[in-house]
Amino acid sequence: MSEHPSILIVGAGAIGGFYGAILKQAGCPVSTVLRSEYDVVKAQGIRISSPLGDLSYRPDHVYRDGDTPEVPPDYLILCVKVLPGVDRAELVRPWMGPHTRLVLIENGLDIERELAEAFPDNPIISCLAFIAASRTEPGVVEHKAYGKLVMGRYPEGIDEDCRRLSERFVEGGIKVDLTEAVVGERWRKCLWNTPFNPLSVIANGADTRTILDTEGGEALIRAMIAEVMAVAAAEGYPMDESLIDQNIDGTRKMPPYKNSMALDYLNDRPIERDAVLGNVVAIAERHGIAVPHLNTVLVTLKMRAALEGRA
Repeated sequence: MSEHPSILIVGAGAIGGFYGAILKQAGCPVSTVLRSEYDVVKAQGIRISSPLGDLSYRPDHVYRDGDTPEVPPDYLILCVKVLPGVDRAELVRPWMGPHTRLVLIENGLDIERELAEAFPDNPIISCLAFIAASRTEPGVVEHKAYGKLVMGRYPEGIDEDCRRLSERFVEGGIKVDLTEAVVGERWRKCLWNTPFNPLSVIANGADTRTILDTEGGEALIRAMIAEVMAVAAAEGYPMDESLIDQNIDGTRKMPPYKNSMALDYLNDRPIERDAVLGNVVAIAERHGIAVPHLNTVLVTLKMRAALEGRA
């Protein structure tokens, strides 16, 4: 592999578009697979405004579903939402070569397993993105803040593939933390996502301040975080209880914030219910751990989805 490995982005929305731009800045050839935005991106590229400057770029190749690359990429970066009915393995299969490294920059817990089973001979790199970015119109991304990645080999460890990719991201202008235990880092991120995201939907898109300041709201968030920690510990990822205070205090210091699941719900887009909440409850059931608050929120979300025809 050359110093500047070839990159293929599957799911080049706000997240995929931004991280593709960073790798392009580092000198990597970056291509994309698109559906609805194919014509726009083919004509004008991906336009990105950012505190880092103008990150707009033209992908080296713009593919449609059904196309196949002449040469498989060194790294395939998957950035689609983890939704029921979306077969991510089939989505990437046409683009995977025998030596392609599969990189997931996606939310949720226990999201790597099906891909590891589908591609047992391909290395999988799992990443958590800490970023505020949104797609404002086809082919246009607004990057507001942050951008750090936490990255590790799945299921554990740091290898040369991780190091090579992280170096390119750093060269492109963002911070990367390599971790030996990326699954543990996913559990740590769930401490915030698993309570706040689903509750925001049940409360009609409520922001973080409303959730915490409503009578009983902070107590409910604390109880849900504690349940997530109990399940994480059973999976072999114990965490200090001080993280409950840290998550609450950190959220109170932020301006009132509508999270990504709230925005998806308000804009009639599917939500990542199972990736963020359902999988935690399923793992709890496997261990025989009672998670009454998490389960109540999950069942309520399912009721709401059925009522609104979103199930």
